[in-house]
Amino acid sequence: MGVKTEPVYDTAGSVKILKASGEHTSAAIASHKAADIHGMQILQEGIEDNPENYTRFLAIARSPARPLGEAKTSIVFILKNQPGTLFKALSVFALREIDLTKIESRPLAGKPWEYLFYIDFIGGMHEERVKKALDHLGEYALMLRVFGSYLRANIA
Repeated sequence: MGVKTEPVYDTAGSVKILKASGEHTSAAIASHKAADIHGMQILQEGIEDNPENYTRFLAIARSPARPLGEAKTSIVFILKNQPGTLFKALSVFALREIDLTKIESRPLAGKPWEYLFYIDFIGGMHEERVKKALDHLGEYALMLRVFGSYLRANIA
């Protein structure tokens, strides 16, 4: 295609960098808001390859806050590398009818055949069934970290 790409720290930042450079033969891919803030012209819209791709942003706080509405929770855990452990780990959610919305595994650096499992699920830390599921998961997990509960996005 003959296009040279250059990664930057974020999409809005790419517009800021482009504006400051004064370059007129380059473009940035970013939001309408970024173009408005930096007084840049939008050349073309709808260039994404997947219109259902969303970016999530989370607010980080020193102490947990209870979401006002339907909650979602994100966790990460490590399991022993033996048959059935992932099944047992996921069953703690199924037994309590907790809906998993994301499951992702990533290799644990420097530890062959060991993985970090990232899970998002519907429910908040203030719910008894979620507390019980996480306590139960703690019986199988070598490490369990709760990133937190937050308001579930309503994408309509």
